[in-house]
Amino acid sequence: MRVCHVITRLIVGGAQENTLASVAGLRRLPGYECVELVSGAEAGAEGSLVEHARRVGVVPVWLRSLRRSINPIHDLQAFVELFRLFRRGRYDIVHTHSGKAGFLGRLAARAAGVPVIVHTIHGPSFGPFQGALANVTLKCAERIAGVVTTCFVSVADAMSRLYLEAGIGRAQDYVTIRSGFDVAAFASAQPDGALRAKLRAGPMVGQMARLFELKGWEAFFEMARALPEAKFLVIGDGPWRVKLETWAIEPGLSGRVHFAGLVPPADVPRWVANVDVMVHLSLREGLPRAVVQALAAGKPVVAHALDGTPEVVADGETGFLVRPDDSAMLADRVRRLLRDPALASSMGRRGQARVLEEFTVETMVRRLDELYRSLISKCNLG
Repeated sequence: MRVCHVITRLIVGGAQENTLASVAGLRRLPGYECVELVSGAEAGAEGSLVEHARRVGVVPVWLRSLRRSINPIHDLQAFVELFRLFRRGRYDIVHTHSGKAGFLGRLAARAAGVPVIVHTIHGPSFGPFQGALANVTLKCAERIAGVVTTCFVSVADAMSRLYLEAGIGRAQDYVTIRSGFDVAAFASAQPDGALRAKLRAGPMVGQMARLFELKGWEAFFEMARALPEAKFLVIGDGPWRVKLETWAIEPGLSGRVHFAGLVPPADVPRWVANVDVMVHLSLREGLPRAVVQALAAGKPVVAHALDGTPEVVADGETGFLVRPDDSAMLADRVRRLLRDPALASSMGRRGQARVLEEFTVETMVRRLDELYRSLISKCNLG
């Protein structure tokens, strides 16, 4: 079987880590003559997974024309280059990820005569976080690409429902496959006393996300102002770094917010192990990888009740869910966990037990392999 995965950028992020793990895992299975990864070469403040890709034995094919922003000249060039690459590679399956690569990659795969075209929905490209014109445009693009899509892989059931409600594909075209990661590394990670001493930490609340819009940083800092007894850990980097650092030196916050910066994937478990409560306040996610990683480390989570988050955070059992517009409830739920370590510990243990089996890389790769073989079989029978 010959398979090609395509993604817009290989930055530090859940979709990118999922894609790398899928490619590396599939290459170890019998029956795969070739599993390639194609990526745009564009970088960003979020950091790059290029070195991580090399460590797992994946050397991407770089397309400089494949970029996140809309540019008719670059987009046409990327389409042509993808078409030629797919024709030359004689792939049985093209599997796309992210918005731009998903749109251009699927259309180029159809034009090149690729028998099976798969697209993973890592998060919504449209929704209340977008303006009306952007929503109309993105839904239209997804419907066009959906016509040529053999199967949609959703990281959460909520993504399938969202896309079906928008008239994209048919129910039988969707399958949910959870995004796998090294759960054992998080389950075994222990708090680092030296690190907590360096941070001069008391009770510690963390969020792990890009430092950018729609990631809930406004709500995070409002919560921090309401909880003077706690310290706060920001894990990640991005274009909003300077803005957030400015907020962090305001009266009442100075000295209470620590920026870990861009943490290499291998070091993330150590940082997560040092928080007492993890929050996830993004306004746009599929199934947040940071939430599942926190649960794997045995940490309770307080998160917005959006998208796929309720599929892993059971309100009152493994953490708390709050409405995005309820800042008072957010602060109250975090405060409750900080003041009741026994409750936080029991919620963390329940959350850990829930994710340790379902979110392994092995489970994700096995389910992808089963899906690919099923789709190829149906294609041959047809």
